[in-house]
Amino acid sequence: MSRVKSSVASRQRRKKVLKMAEGYYGRKSKLYKTAKETVQRALRFAYRDRKVNKRYFRGLWITRINALLHKHDLSYSKFISAMKNANIILNRKMLAFLAFEEPEAFEKIIEEVKKATGVK
Repeated sequence: MSRVKSSVASRQRRKKVLKMAEGYYGRKSKLYKTAKETVQRALRFAYRDRKVNKRYFRGLWITRINALLHKHDLSYSKFISAMKNANIILNRKMLAFLAFEEPEAFEKIIEEVKKATGVK
């Protein structure tokens, strides 16, 4: 069997890791072994935090919606339930955008929900 020379592939692999480690402090950006460990750790955090980010933003949207609903003496849970009963289909991201950027439009949605469900 012929000998496989892997110098090109291994050099590319090392360059890729060191490129990802640019900006790290000290040895973590210069030495392959420490850079590889640090990059692997950073990639684990990035994977985990992509999920955490989704949870964080959903909580933020709910908080913004709830803040405006309390001005109209409505709770968030009752409003969402009433929206479903009134067949108004808007996700929390869009509701939060309307509550934060377009309060007049959000108030019209609240009026529609109140009309459709009889909530006072």
